[in-house]
Amino acid sequence: MRRRASGILLHVTSLPSPFGVGDLGPGAYRFVDFLAEARQSLWQVLPLNPTGPGRGASPYNAMSAFAGYPLLISPERLVEEGWLAPEDLPPTPDLPEDRVDYPRALALKRSLLEKAFERFRQRRPDPDYRRFVEAHAAWLEDYALFVALTEHFGERSWDQWPRALRDRHPAALERARRRLGRRVAMEKFWQYLFFRQWHALRAYARDRGIQIIGDLPIYVDYHSADVWAHPDLFQLDDQKRPTHVAGVPPDYFSATGQRWGHPVYRWDVLHRRGYDWWVRRVAHNLSLYDVIRIDHFRGLVAYWEIPAHEPTAVHGRWVTAPAEDFFRTLLKRFPCLPIIAEDLGVITPDVREFMERWSLPGMRVLLFAFGADMPTNPYAPHNHVRHCVVYTGTHDNNTVRGWFEQEATDEDRRRLFRYLGRTVTADEVAWEMIRLAMMSVADWVIVPMQDVLGLGAEARMNVPGTPTGNWEWRLRPHSLTPELARRLADMTETYGRA
Repeated sequence: MRRRASGILLHVTSLPSPFGVGDLGPGAYRFVDFLAEARQSLWQVLPLNPTGPGRGASPYNAMSAFAGYPLLISPERLVEEGWLAPEDLPPTPDLPEDRVDYPRALALKRSLLEKAFERFRQRRPDPDYRRFVEAHAAWLEDYALFVALTEHFGERSWDQWPRALRDRHPAALERARRRLGRRVAMEKFWQYLFFRQWHALRAYARDRGIQIIGDLPIYVDYHSADVWAHPDLFQLDDQKRPTHVAGVPPDYFSATGQRWGHPVYRWDVLHRRGYDWWVRRVAHNLSLYDVIRIDHFRGLVAYWEIPAHEPTAVHGRWVTAPAEDFFRTLLKRFPCLPIIAEDLGVITPDVREFMERWSLPGMRVLLFAFGADMPTNPYAPHNHVRHCVVYTGTHDNNTVRGWFEQEATDEDRRRLFRYLGRTVTADEVAWEMIRLAMMSVADWVIVPMQDVLGLGAEARMNVPGTPTGNWEWRLRPHSLTPELARRLADMTETYGRA
């Protein structure tokens, strides 16, 4: 970790864009410029992988651990690159500025991406495209066919496909590739466009001294190309359905725990194979980001395994993972492994000891600091350590203002006022929390964009456990003002993070 730095958490879908969803176009570049003007050096994003229909738009329920989400491709950049003509773009798309309308944005983007593909087919072979396909063949071939088959079978889960395709019989796969050849080729081309645009944006950020933190969910969705292509790596039965799924046990917040439904790994098989799939996954993410945040890190040390037939997480059990062997393998391949461990929730001593032994920075969230145990609470600023990342809140929390207005008790607010040394209003509280984070001894600080803007609960990104209405908040086009940049830069310089 770089010492004394700060940055902003803002997912790509939340960026301004006229196409109904944030993307890798001009709005992303303007945001990078804002970060530089505000003296920030970190930009954290959520997973960029594609989510499928029926997944609530959650970036944590992806159809691939490797692919990029075509929805994030910028039509304006496609015009600049010659894949679309200016007249292909709708003059004034009738789409909201402040929320993502996923169905309408997907429909609009898809029509434009199909036009780009037709222009691609009419051109002479592109050597850059051929090099991309060759470099990513280990995942791209399976993923493109998986997408085509998913659409062909009406979005049905892959365990409900004909047995020959479910079980990946070579002759059946070859017939499917021929029959669905156009859709397979289209998806490969869209992946090429996504990664081309992402790498251009990352280079732009790097030239301005900004590192990008990416998010790597520990598990993958059952209906994903990874589980379909590598069923031996997951706990599945002879019908290719999960025997055990992931989650977390009952706790103070939930009497039944959380049953996520993702298939858990067969660590014995991964161990025998030298963790090859994980090594490829980490290498791939390091090619996209400067730092990786591993979501639900504790599952790499010990994970809560739930029988798949159980409707809740109550009757699960803790299972130890081969964390030491796994990390030794990773460090042989990646001697400098820039990882942030998401260590929120109930973390047992074995996980803490492992993180200390491998010198992995964890997280401190200020919204968790002002309960009755504030003097000894590890999230309170006076208990922070240098080797960690401080957040005012995360994508799963309310905004600071939303917490202050809707969730904090009178006692919580009194403790906060006592900590600050004065009473603050709802209009002031977000920036006072940002100040507490910036003052911290912690090496890094990350602030959600909603808190920089002082927004309330209406700007919350996700409410865990709710199936709809999440991942929709967007930054309005004129929110990134010079005055806001100067205010953030002044605080950043004051506390030695510029």
